[in-house]
Amino acid sequence: MRAPIKNRVAIFLVLLAATSSVAQQPAPARTSSKAVLWTDPRDIRSRNLYWGPGGEQHQPKPPFEFIQEDPQGTNPKLDVRDSKDKKWGVKLGAEAHPEVAASRLMWAVGYAANENYFAAQLQVSNLPRLRRGQNYVQDGGNLLNVRLQRHLPGEKRTTPWDWRHNPFYGTREWNGLRVMMGLIRNWDLHGANNAIFEDDSGRQIYAVTDVGTAFGSPGKRYTSAGSKGNLKLFRKGRLIAKVKGDSVDLNFPAMPPLLLRIFEVRFYCQQRGMKWIGENIPRTDAKWIGSLLAQLSPDQIRDAFRAAGYSPDLADGFTTVLISRIEELNRL
Repeated sequence: MRAPIKNRVAIFLVLLAATSSVAQQPAPARTSSKAVLWTDPRDIRSRNLYWGPGGEQHQPKPPFEFIQEDPQGTNPKLDVRDSKDKKWGVKLGAEAHPEVAASRLMWAVGYAANENYFAAQLQVSNLPRLRRGQNYVQDGGNLLNVRLQRHLPGEKRTTPWDWRHNPFYGTREWNGLRVMMGLIRNWDLHGANNAIFEDDSGRQIYAVTDVGTAFGSPGKRYTSAGSKGNLKLFRKGRLIAKVKGDSVDLNFPAMPPLLLRIFEVRFYCQQRGMKWIGENIPRTDAKWIGSLLAQLSPDQIRDAFRAAGYSPDLADGFTTVLISRIEELNRL
């Protein structure tokens, strides 16, 4: 049962004060020389955004066998094994399309991204009745509209990382990542969606591991599903809200509407605490990431959306909007 309005308002005020105090804390000193946020992509024009960071050679190979359900996160997920004995994380629901496209754009300009692929249908043997996501299952264990993410061998996922407290705070690459979040409108910026991976050489790779809330509104609306992968909402508004001398503010992230502020107090306070991510970005750093994005051709961008299972008309629409916002960055 929901708490009375008076109690929710009290909780709201406490959490609001907490997020305000967190936002004012100073960033820690940079420490690890093996920490990596961005890697020079070199020849961006040659990158294949249809196959993405995993390439054609790493795509999943049917048939697939059920391993277990994954209870983590808000979207229904499960693990499967393919015919090459590779383990894949399967995500169902509204984030399957946008996450595949967004991860390819992140990878194209040098940021770490998951190896993932989209499947309109996925046949899975030994599939039990799912505790979450059974509505995506057809007869015979056929799953509809899924994202498959490869579990990389030899790569260890360690702790989440925080947008403010990390070794890259204030760097050009960190500011470029802030712009990327605004460009693709990945509005769920909770630290739990970030992770550090340690590879065989001991490098600590900082990644935004969940970009499934991309390509819709600049913030959660009344239903989160309608805020993701929604071309009508994605078309609305410009990327840049204000140019202030040597810095820029983005139209991102947007605060939730009034009803969500009342009934999802914790989420509202979390988003309010993230509002600074789109503010006071050095103009030179915004131009830098814009110059990398400008090297992508319309066909490359379109391929990212084709790979994500969007129709040709939707892929064209998303591509047109992205190009216009990349041009905003390059006019700074």
